[in-house]
Amino acid sequence: MDKTLGYFRETLSNYTDEHSHGRHIYRKLVEGHYKNEESFVRELNSNEIDFLNKILPNEIHYAKEEKDEKRAKELNEVYELLF
Repeated sequence: MDKTLGYFRETLSNYTDEHSHGRHIYRKLVEGHYKNEESFVRELNSNEIDFLNKILPNEIHYAKEEKDEKRAKELNEVYELLF
């Protein structure tokens, strides 16, 4: 799994307990064999994309607040592919 998907998986793990979409997307990511974030995003349905569009801006903002520019950059790469 590439670095971007690794950061994304770690972030998404925070949404597996209380969010069925988060749990489903996390499972899809872990069980799939995706070369990169682009191949993963291509397999998302509209509900999954909507969910990620809601959580990723907050996660990117949080990473920046914590001065974790690397994480913010990697999460932003996934976020940009959703459009």
